Amino acid sequence: MKITILTLFPDMFNGFKENSIIKRAIGKGLVEVNIVNIRDYTLDKYGRVDTPPIGGGAGLVMKCQPIVDAIRKNSTNKSHKIMLSPRGKTYTEKRAYELKNEEEILLLCGHYEGIDERVNEYVDEQISIGDYILTGGELGAMVIADSVIRLLDGAISEVSLDEESFTNGLLEYPQYTEPDDYEGKKVPNILYTGNHTAIEKYRRKQSLELTKKFRPDLFNKIELSKQDKKLLKEIEEGDNNPKWMQEALEKGKKFTK
Repeated sequence: MKITILTLFPDMFNGFKENSIIKRAIGKGLVEVNIVNIRDYTLDKYGRVDTPPIGGGAGLVMKCQPIVDAIRKNSTNKSHKIMLSPRGKTYTEKRAYELKNEEEILLLCGHYEGIDERVNEYVDEQISIGDYILTGGELGAMVIADSVIRLLDGAISEVSLDEESFTNGLLEYPQYTEPDDYEGKKVPNILYTGNHTAIEKYRRKQSLELTKKFRPDLFNKIELSKQDKKLLKEIEEGDNNPKWMQEALEKGKKFTK
């Protein structure tokens, strides 16, 4: 995959490309990330890329010419061109999975008071990462690029992807590390039983409970299985030690702490 990011502030991406999963994915040749300075394409004799809006108003607006030329010089007929914009649909994990199948993605970062309206005709899609104000589209571009790159085959393990929040429509279950007891707060014994079926069931129950509590908007979209409904009934009845868990704990007693 090739990802091209058009920006007025290319230095903001130095750390992005040099750390963690992104750096490894680039090193493995899974993705090529190109950062393009829009300023390099201005034909303005003073080197300007922005100007006060026609008709008056606060701030400066990014000009058409540098952006359109940057798009043309850094895209092909395979490029899916995205503008970071509050007009766009809110970005989701589902959209990230769709974008990972693109051969080339171009991300356009706005700045200042916005972009000349006519630039909209030169992109394929507008995306918003949320209903709040940022100083520019750079952070949004990093969000999209990061979320897509980590989904590429070989970037991280498939098991890690399968168990993450949003992948199955639910928030991820709680995770724990050693020590078993930290200031009186203990790791649930069920996780020490070695009974993978029971552990998976316990984790599913935790995911259902967390999603219903913290993200009812997501919970209401879930298609519940028969087992899910039984687990939810246990939650509603406050049954924190159901029969299936008791049996798993009894069988795994020698492993539990």
